[in-house]
Amino acid sequence: MAMRQIQTTFTIRTHGQGLYEFTADVARWLEAEQVDSGLLTLFCRHTSAGLTIQENADPDVLHDLTAFFKRLVPEGATWFRHTDEGADDMPAHIRATLSGVSLSIPVSRGRMMLGQWQGIFLFEHRARGQVREVVGLLFDIHY
Repeated sequence: MAMRQIQTTFTIRTHGQGLYEFTADVARWLEAEQVDSGLLTLFCRHTSAGLTIQENADPDVLHDLTAFFKRLVPEGATWFRHTDEGADDMPAHIRATLSGVSLSIPVSRGRMMLGQWQGIFLFEHRARGQVREVVGLLFDIHY
């Protein structure tokens, strides 16, 4: 049995804080690579954004998660020392630490083994829009 590694970069344009789903982009990439079984790793290349797998059916879930993170780590706290890029600078770094920067997703029969209501999201923690990169690395075990 041989194994191949396939890598790509997903570019996600954000327009401020919130969750941005890119499940369909990942699924299209997997389909184009004709992968049967393997393990997909996604890695966010930023310190003020994160990755999460979350419900993609009810938009209220995404709204509530964003609101929770804003309340958990408020902007403009006087005890933050790192404020070089504005009031959202240090809170964005803390929120990214809490949301995490990588995901591992099993792949079987060419599809991610996500649950029915699960989607892959970039969690943008900065107030202004950004261009984010997420690296996808796939280990195809049935090559």
